Amino acid sequence: MSYAEVSVNSAVSHNRTFSYSIPDGMDIASGQAVWVPFGNKTLQGIVTAINEIPAIEETRDISAIIDPPLILSSQQLEIARWISDYYMCPLFDALSTMLPPGFERRTIAYISPVKDIEQRSLSNLTAQQIKIINLLRQKDKLAVKELEKSLGIKTAQSAVSQLLSRNLIIRNYETGPVRVKPKKETCIELAVDSDTAGEEILRLYAKRAAKQAEVVEFLIQSGPVSLSEARNKTGCQTETIKALVKKGLISIKEIDVKRQPLSYDDIKQSSHLKLAPQQEVAFNEIRKSLTDNKGDTFLLHGITGSGKTEVYLQALAEAVQLGKRAIVLVPEIALTPQTIDRFASRFPHRVAVIHSKLSLGEQFDQWHQIKNGDYDVVIGARSAIFAPQLQLGLIVIDEEHEWTYKQDNSPRYHTRDVALKIAELNKATVILGSATPDVTTYYHAQKGDYRLLGMPGRVTPNEGSPLPQVEIVDLRKELKTGNTGIFSRLLESEINKALKKRGQVILFFNRRGTATFVQCRNCGKVLQCPNCYVSLNYHSIGDFLLCHQCNYKKRTPKNCPACGSTRIKYLGLGTQKLEQETAAAFPKARLLRWDSDSTKGKDSHRDILDAFKNHKADILIGTQMVAKGLDLPNVTLVGVVIADSGLNLPDFRAGERTFQLISQVAGRAGRGEAGGKVIIQTYMPDHYAIQATINHDYAAFYRQEIDFRKRLKNPPFSKLIKMTFIHANDAACRNEAERMKKQLSLEIESAGLFGIDVLGPSPDFIQRLRGRFRWQIILRGINPHALLSTIGIPQGWIIDVDPIGLS
Repeated sequence: MSYAEVSVNSAVSHNRTFSYSIPDGMDIASGQAVWVPFGNKTLQGIVTAINEIPAIEETRDISAIIDPPLILSSQQLEIARWISDYYMCPLFDALSTMLPPGFERRTIAYISPVKDIEQRSLSNLTAQQIKIINLLRQKDKLAVKELEKSLGIKTAQSAVSQLLSRNLIIRNYETGPVRVKPKKETCIELAVDSDTAGEEILRLYAKRAAKQAEVVEFLIQSGPVSLSEARNKTGCQTETIKALVKKGLISIKEIDVKRQPLSYDDIKQSSHLKLAPQQEVAFNEIRKSLTDNKGDTFLLHGITGSGKTEVYLQALAEAVQLGKRAIVLVPEIALTPQTIDRFASRFPHRVAVIHSKLSLGEQFDQWHQIKNGDYDVVIGARSAIFAPQLQLGLIVIDEEHEWTYKQDNSPRYHTRDVALKIAELNKATVILGSATPDVTTYYHAQKGDYRLLGMPGRVTPNEGSPLPQVEIVDLRKELKTGNTGIFSRLLESEINKALKKRGQVILFFNRRGTATFVQCRNCGKVLQCPNCYVSLNYHSIGDFLLCHQCNYKKRTPKNCPACGSTRIKYLGLGTQKLEQETAAAFPKARLLRWDSDSTKGKDSHRDILDAFKNHKADILIGTQMVAKGLDLPNVTLVGVVIADSGLNLPDFRAGERTFQLISQVAGRAGRGEAGGKVIIQTYMPDHYAIQATINHDYAAFYRQEIDFRKRLKNPPFSKLIKMTFIHANDAACRNEAERMKKQLSLEIESAGLFGIDVLGPSPDFIQRLRGRFRWQIILRGINPHALLSTIGIPQGWIIDVDPIGLS
């Protein structure tokens, strides 16, 4: 008998596997998806190895092979193990990134009455317990989740627990329904040749079966069509179709229909552009790597408008010509229709798209088509790195500095590092592209770990076009002159000039909403989220208060909940408020707002972008969405309303993020013949991150930033691991964090792991989030993994390796 090591889809499995015996006659391979018994449940699992001897003496049989069968490749298993080991996450979490969309199925808990419930004594039951018993008499079984919805979570759980202890009910588990399936469509087609069909049409008209004749005529012209289309075009009823089938004139069949997220109706095929000398140098280096199968990693450091995308496109074409396929990664926020269309126009009907706005059915179909080798190029957000792309030869990561490439739940991987691992296993070439590279990436390029390709000149709109002029406005001086408004005198003047010349304006402010907090002017109370230690943001559209952390929402009160006063004041600034102020200051201008509140629909991004691109608006107001991947030649002015809102966060990367964000949004200006200008309003004009943006000087910023990092022993001169403990009780949370600090310090001393700093414990930047308290410890050193690998991590701790932020 053979035995399988299985990674089980259970929170208690952590990163270990479990031994199961393989029943006779069951053909199991490594990577196979299976059903296995786990406690009193049947759960999904992935076979990671086949052995002749089990890890334990007593084993249970694998229940079944999951249908339809799925087998992960040995390479996928290796990547999953690497992710699990490096990011210290459960193995199944790592494996789940490789699984098709909708694969995971929940286990649903049900309760049912014991057989002799009518003979049992039901005295001393609470009203809620009696209610549950009465419901079970009607339905035989109930999902615990349904009870929790109707009775409340705590009440339902308490009542169920007490009924179980009295042996009045039993609990069992069932696997939830399949979440997504291939889409089927009923089609009809002729069952006879066209000559025979023509003869039958005459007979049908002669027998006064005109509607049947019309259907046959339609099918002669159209060929096989969906039943719904045939009904719409001919107006026929079900009886007509049945009659034609009975006569043997048509046949009905079910076919698979692919849900396509990308429409080519408005996409015209495009050709390669002539490369500028700097682009050609970069492309030739990449082409050589692809041809020689060297598997190099390139940092393509090109300023905004330098033509990085064209280099990507021609590199992709080269890879395809060599029989290779590619993955292109773009930050979710920059995955605009404009970006997708540029790739789709160059590779018509050969581009797959993967991102979170797709329906589950679209994601499912795209994944399976990729696995079948139907696409040369996959473009998507961070999860697209796990697409089952065959013959992978090129990975492009655009805007590689973006922090959205870091996953914020388990497995907490960084897309860039996973991409480098996948490329290593495939000997694939990697292009990391950015105008403002991550400081750690640039450091590696300077050391020679990556090959640095510089593109310092603009090719948009023409080769040698200058970058937009940048001017800094000191808002402290504006206040001294009595200007307390949102717009400085310079910004207001430049907006008027741009509008007069029929140019377009982008106003950037990285905070949505109308007011960032609401305060009673009588007692001073600030309205806070009941679940998080943060103030509620006021949204005037809809007149509600919203927590931007947990999405708690409530109507705006007319009176202060503490003192009853009506003196409620809305303070701070968000994009909705900026839109109102802009409308008041420039009443003739047409406005558009682009933030997460205005883009709830699937096509919202496309609608807003198309409207602005077609000059149906003069001013675009937005958050960081307006900073990414937009080529808008008519934008002659960009205004950064407040540049330093993120500079004072308790995070060593605050300066880097500010510089990157301002530089990126500034790059939207001056991409047309009219040139452009950027106005940056700030209370901290002397900060090195602000100063470096004046001349678009990444090198100056990098020199200052890397010096600070070296002195403070921050990455890239060390590795960081953030440990966060979460608990409903603040004191218990703090006590566990302090206990862990002592354990870590003792382990460092006993194991001689010197050179690892244990910082904290301290409350998280948002100490209470979604009703639970958070305390954190930071490990800093050359190899902090060595410390955590020697101790057990209790439940409740979140481990974040290489965190993108400490706030």
